[in-house]
Amino acid sequence: MSLDKLIKNCINKDVQAQSQLYKQYASKLFSLCLKYSKNYAQAEDNLHDAFITIFNKIEQYNNKGAFEGWLKRIAINTSLQRYRQDVGVYDIVNEDHIEDVSVIINDDNISIDFLLKIIQELPDRYRLIFNLYVLDGYSHVEISELIQISTGTSKSNLARARKILKEKIETYNASSNSQSI
Repeated sequence: MSLDKLIKNCINKDVQAQSQLYKQYASKLFSLCLKYSKNYAQAEDNLHDAFITIFNKIEQYNNKGAFEGWLKRIAINTSLQRYRQDVGVYDIVNEDHIEDVSVIINDDNISIDFLLKIIQELPDRYRLIFNLYVLDGYSHVEISELIQISTGTSKSNLARARKILKEKIETYNASSNSQSI
């Protein structure tokens, strides 16, 4: 079934079309939800809520831009909404102290699994901002609007996330080097 037909059938509340849409996009959207969730269970809840929103608002998709992009935006917004509900809106760092720290990712000793693991271990706010800025390309202005913090706080939290990741990578490299000797 073509994508246009699938969307039309979903607008008409066709359960089979909804099931097909879910099967086609659930794994991609779940990995996105996992990036913005505290844990696996919360990511599952966010995915579920995202699909409820998708099915309730699918008639609002206007064929401008990629359908998958529209779906991803809903999944991200659903996860961010849950995040705002869970923690409330407050700044957790001093905006006046922004460090510019770079994470060394192009390191042959670092596996993608290890990198994803240490990103997932970041404190919630740092992980959220790191993912939005580095992995999904949002600007600090966009992030500040999405999670209702100041731009300075977004920058500061990103710098702190990078610093934590850099320290974990350096520790990992140091332990790897000492074990190989």
